[in-house]
Amino acid sequence: MKPFPFLRSAIGVCLVAAAHQLSAETVWVDTLDLKTAIQDYGTATSKVSLDGNPLMIAGRTFARGFATHAEGWLAIQLDGKARTFSAQVGIDDEVKGKPGGTAEFVVLGDEVKLWSSGLMRLGDAAKTCEVPLAGVKRLELVVTDGEDNNYYDHANWAEAKIETDGATTFATIARISGVPYILTPPAPASPRINGASVFGVRPGSPFLFTVPVTGQRPMTFSASGLPEGLQINAQSGRITGRLAVAGTFAVTLRAENALGRAEKKFRIICGERIALTPPMGWNSWNCFAGEVTADRVKRAADTLVKTGLINHGWTYINVDDFWQNHRGSKDPTLTGPTRDAQGNIQPNVRFGDMKALADYVHELGLKIGLYSSPGPWTCGGCAGSYGHELQDAQAYAEWGFDYLKYDWCSYGGIADGLAADDPKVPSVHWGKGESDLAIAQAPYALMGEALHRQPRDIVYSLCQYGMSDVWKWGDTVGGHSWRTTNDISGTWKSMSGIALAQDKAAPFAQPGNWNDPDMLILGYIGWGNPQPTRLTPDEQYLHFSLWCLFSSPLLIGCDMEKLDDFTLSLLTNDEVIAINQDPLGRQATCVDTVGDVRVYLKKLEDGSVAVGFCNFGRQPAELKYERFAHLGLSGRHTVRDLWRQQEVGTIEAGRDGWPLTIPTHGIVLVKIAPVPVPPAQASATPAPASTKLPAKP
Repeated sequence: MKPFPFLRSAIGVCLVAAAHQLSAETVWVDTLDLKTAIQDYGTATSKVSLDGNPLMIAGRTFARGFATHAEGWLAIQLDGKARTFSAQVGIDDEVKGKPGGTAEFVVLGDEVKLWSSGLMRLGDAAKTCEVPLAGVKRLELVVTDGEDNNYYDHANWAEAKIETDGATTFATIARISGVPYILTPPAPASPRINGASVFGVRPGSPFLFTVPVTGQRPMTFSASGLPEGLQINAQSGRITGRLAVAGTFAVTLRAENALGRAEKKFRIICGERIALTPPMGWNSWNCFAGEVTADRVKRAADTLVKTGLINHGWTYINVDDFWQNHRGSKDPTLTGPTRDAQGNIQPNVRFGDMKALADYVHELGLKIGLYSSPGPWTCGGCAGSYGHELQDAQAYAEWGFDYLKYDWCSYGGIADGLAADDPKVPSVHWGKGESDLAIAQAPYALMGEALHRQPRDIVYSLCQYGMSDVWKWGDTVGGHSWRTTNDISGTWKSMSGIALAQDKAAPFAQPGNWNDPDMLILGYIGWGNPQPTRLTPDEQYLHFSLWCLFSSPLLIGCDMEKLDDFTLSLLTNDEVIAINQDPLGRQATCVDTVGDVRVYLKKLEDGSVAVGFCNFGRQPAELKYERFAHLGLSGRHTVRDLWRQQEVGTIEAGRDGWPLTIPTHGIVLVKIAPVPVPPAQASATPAPASTKLPAKP
């Protein structure tokens, strides 16, 4: 008996399907190279959670998969050889009892969204992701922060696998953020004195200022008008000593080499206010996070000098969290008593002698900073200063530290009534600090007074994420700068969102009081796994320009030993830095909006203004700007392109429009200064020249 035709057809289909199935392969994502993964905390882990536990979502354990952290990104080159991607996604149970724990999982194929989980929260059951990949060349697995913040967003791609047409593995690929282009001209070989033109110190405090000078070495330094008690080293350019009496002293700094001589007027103000210009330096957190060591700190300091950044005013080397012992780590370099029998804070074995570390940094002509919390534990779970504020302040001063970042963290548990020795006190908890002004101020006032009593100037940075409008009261508790926002992450979304929220605090910026929108996300960053920043070159120009316009503390967050020429060019443009360091201390605000272009203006001490035309849109912006009244301008002005350090013409407000081309997510940054017109020529002002700025290379 012959089979019926339809049966023969079915048998054929089954045989073809079986043959196709035999040729298929399964590639588990946890077997691929995860080092190229980018995330805003920690390092992507294979088959275990970020904290090294079994992968677990809502009580369900998974043997395969990988863990990441919002904002997270992993790209896999498929070249059309894959059929499907599948995974079980969700927030890992290990963050129970901690703030945050929200994320959205997104799958992109050749930059097109193929699937999204929607917002997921801690405790949500794992969601099944199944995505066809026929023809897809590049797969991207993305985790966003759920529109709140990225605290404890431990995100699992459990059982993540790719079904293929015979391929047995795939390559992961590094993020490419566009082609860098350098605008900053090289510094001249002849001397040029850069950096701040005013410096504050308290009577009796040790004085250290390294004159920032670019130019060919060897070079000799001198200064006239130095007050009694201070001296300058002719070879290093370091001004040291102590001032016994308060006052304002006019000094002329000089630097000379075989090619010429430079002079600069410099004011030393001895009084109760310090940090008269925004602090500039480096912080360990955004590159090393919990992997910081004294050796890495020393190498960062060495690099700050070797690369010449010190010659542009970069001064502080700041150690963030994890220099202390931890409350429960299994890492032997973090275990040990947090304090001795007398209550003195104990550094972990990675750091050892803190005074020796401070001395090392000072010998390079730099200053050094430290980190703590007003609660019993820091954000990372190391020892905080609660109950030992004066004792810790004395230790910092005796060691020789010049800067303290004081991070709210576990104090939220104290604010909510938990005892300091209660093991349930969470490392990160906001508590009542956001809603109760007295509670928000109390711990910062306590440490502020303790620091003020020390015979050493210590810049005091309040890190409590803008709670209770800290910019309105930070000065009253002894602060010199204060965070206005949650932590920045390494994305355009994070950086631009923070930038657009800064106007509310701007009226409170002044010498000695600085609004801090968090650290710079330039260069190699990664919170333990440094990778190139995800910002495009245009976005990096905008980022650094805005932080300078905002009179923000400038803290480099990248791995200093991986600085490339492009990142160095961003950090060494003295005319852009001068906007940040302007002695008037004003903060730029948005004075006009034209489509997606926001216009930020900052008044400067010399009567000129710095103006940033910032394109937050997704396309290049072409416009003819005519609304000079928004800039407060009338009459004739010169225009200088600060990134290119060149004059680009003149404008006459109200007479002609100003053509501008602004890259996507980019900026045109200029300094506009009035042109003095002699009375006899006032009625015969010539027509303005073209002011169209040159396009980027």
